[in-house]
Amino acid sequence: MKKFMTLWFVLFLFTSVTAIAQTKPKEFTLSGSVIEAATNQPLEYASVYAQNKADASIVSGGMTDAKGKFEFEVPQGDYYLKIDFLGFKTIEINSISVSKNTSIGEQKIVVDSQTLAEVNIIAERSTVEIKLDKKVYNVGQDMIVKGGTASDVLDNVPSVSVDVDGTVSLRGNENVKVLIDGKPTGLASNIAEAMKILSAESIEKVEVITNPSARYEAEGGAGIINIVLRKGKAQGINGSLTGSVGDPMNYGLNGNVNFRSENYNMYTNAGYNHSKSKGSMINNSEYLDPLTGLPRQYIDESKPSTREREGYNINFGLEWFLTKSFTWTNAVTLSKNNINSPNTIYYNYFDKDRLFDYARTRDEDKDGSRESIEYTTTFEKNFKKDGHKLTVSGTVSADKDLDNSMIKDQIQLQDHFSLERTLNNEKVDRNYLQADYVLPIGEDSKFEAGYLGNFSTLETVFALDNYNNSQWVNNINLTNTLEYKEKVNALYAQFGSKVNRFSYMLGLRFEDTNVDVNQLITQDYNNKKYNNFFPSAFLSYEFSPSSNLTLSYSKRVNRPRGFFLNPFSNYSSDINFFQGNPDLDPAMTNAFDLGYMQRWTGFTLSTSAYVNVTDDAFQFVKRINGTTANGTPITVSSPINLATEYRYGFEFTVNATPFKWWRLNGNFNFFRKETQGDYTFTDFDGKQETQNFDNTSYSWFTRITSRVTLPYKIDWQMNGMYRAREETAQGMIKANLSANMALSKDIFKDNGTLSLNVSDLFNSRKRETEIHLPQSNSFSEMQWRGRQINLSFTYRFNQKKTEKQKFAPKSGEGDSGEMIGA
Repeated sequence: MKKFMTLWFVLFLFTSVTAIAQTKPKEFTLSGSVIEAATNQPLEYASVYAQNKADASIVSGGMTDAKGKFEFEVPQGDYYLKIDFLGFKTIEINSISVSKNTSIGEQKIVVDSQTLAEVNIIAERSTVEIKLDKKVYNVGQDMIVKGGTASDVLDNVPSVSVDVDGTVSLRGNENVKVLIDGKPTGLASNIAEAMKILSAESIEKVEVITNPSARYEAEGGAGIINIVLRKGKAQGINGSLTGSVGDPMNYGLNGNVNFRSENYNMYTNAGYNHSKSKGSMINNSEYLDPLTGLPRQYIDESKPSTREREGYNINFGLEWFLTKSFTWTNAVTLSKNNINSPNTIYYNYFDKDRLFDYARTRDEDKDGSRESIEYTTTFEKNFKKDGHKLTVSGTVSADKDLDNSMIKDQIQLQDHFSLERTLNNEKVDRNYLQADYVLPIGEDSKFEAGYLGNFSTLETVFALDNYNNSQWVNNINLTNTLEYKEKVNALYAQFGSKVNRFSYMLGLRFEDTNVDVNQLITQDYNNKKYNNFFPSAFLSYEFSPSSNLTLSYSKRVNRPRGFFLNPFSNYSSDINFFQGNPDLDPAMTNAFDLGYMQRWTGFTLSTSAYVNVTDDAFQFVKRINGTTANGTPITVSSPINLATEYRYGFEFTVNATPFKWWRLNGNFNFFRKETQGDYTFTDFDGKQETQNFDNTSYSWFTRITSRVTLPYKIDWQMNGMYRAREETAQGMIKANLSANMALSKDIFKDNGTLSLNVSDLFNSRKRETEIHLPQSNSFSEMQWRGRQINLSFTYRFNQKKTEKQKFAPKSGEGDSGEMIGA
């Protein structure tokens, strides 16, 4: 740890000294503001360029902030000034004399009718907003995710990746907390499934918070991903309708409508989808003789699968402006999905010389349903001073996840077969209460305080029945009812201020947690109580309006729940399955982050170096745990608490606009992960086994997105993702390269957009792993969904593609968590 702290200090000192300690001639401040002429609204991220007329080598500039203001320093002299923003006519001022602090006042910029037809701007582009304690990625009308799901959206967000099985990770770390509109989703125990249900068209933006402040929940060792759903804010009635059709079968219809008046704002999002996707899984194992270490048996396991889903999602909200300063918002979200997943697992058995022995099939007919309902009410009081407000909200939600399977197991060329059936039902009830108070102090300081109560109950029932002697008999060894109750009460306070170019924000959060993990059938009851303080600190130095340096620290927690805890959750394969661990303890993370951001005209660079130290880190381990009736070894995968994990890395994100017709976005992340510890367990035969998990691995991933406007006003978008090989304590994950592509064309006077996209262009998005155990070696490959082609059409009424949001964001999606002056 001392080495990490020394590294941080040297890096911070070097960066600060080289950036600050340079002798410069006397400079003066050049400032002003930029607004849209048509709406009189501030224009953020407009480029401002200043060049000395006597010495062309003297160049300065910056970008406008959220209020449309800019400010930077230049030496004394006469300057040529240019204000530029994609899709608007450039403002040029040929001569500005600077001999003191100078303001050019308010500049109105107008839409360029020619470039407007050539490029899609504002709401259309996927912009990156850099805040002190978070990054905001505006999804816009991303062509690649049309007709897709929230998983597709997240997999196009820099720093975020989604595995082939739907697992979400941030900077390569899966211990991430996913929120929807600032609150946990009812399916928090199965985020991967929740992201496959939510449609891409319902998402407005994604907030990525790699080092959250005390204002946010302490959950999520890697950070927080907050998905903000669309809510109309423009005056009058407006909206859009999107229809999609795809191959393999994918039919979707999504719409959003908004009506706003002086007294209220009503908004709704509704979507229907019916899809059938195909995937595959293989798992080839070599089993070793415990005495000689030589092969004694081979088993090749393969499972082509089809997953059919049909369902709808509806979100309806009403904002009631009771007074000019008091708003009451109510929202209801409903969703229901039916799922059918028939599949057959093929087993081929071979002897020690890999000569074929016999074959077996395991046919599974699986049906399931997902239902959820959520109600949220929010009161927001704005006081006289700008930014002074109190927000109180409460949420009640209920979710049901039901799965039933019928399994037929048969050795080929034999008449005898066995029948099994499984039931896997999950029910989640959650109550959520939150209060946030924001008090501006002077012009450059802010105090915040609040409370959070998160109370949830999760009940999971898993049962396995065998058909014997013309009747169903319950297998008590593979049947369980898990009851998980969680009560979290939290208080926080934080203070932020800006002194000249230096900003800081210090916070402290206290969480009282009470957790019951009860196995009702075995009558195994466990209660865990723990109280923790979670400090956070953010420091920022602004070299200029277009560049700053940040240093941050926060303490985080990752609580196990859902399938992590449940000993029984799936029995599709009887020789390879996952088993939860009800004895898991929460993992605690200390997170450090050093970031630098620089904006130039048409180019933005954001870099970050980070260190995460996690105690009691979760580690997935595989082990041989017993044999089947015919002597086949059973491989079980389970999570454990494994000592301490050290993770550090470096990432950078680049946004570039080389030309008005070409936009690029790139993200690169390199990380090192070190784990230390031994795992001791008792196997199915009562023997005690110990495995060593000391491991150090290096890996990286990168993503690049290119968007080009072709002739005839056709937009072409393409992105590629590469994940490098990663070594694990028990094997390795192979490298993977995948790509997506899309084309779109605006029609009907820009009120309609026709899009064609191909997800997983080369059908290469697979997870390939190798596992090496003392008793076996195995290779596995999984592809959740193959190549998908979608054609979609969007029609907008009373809603322009260039229209900006004209009202301040509401609670849960705004900037109250940011530091003053950031």
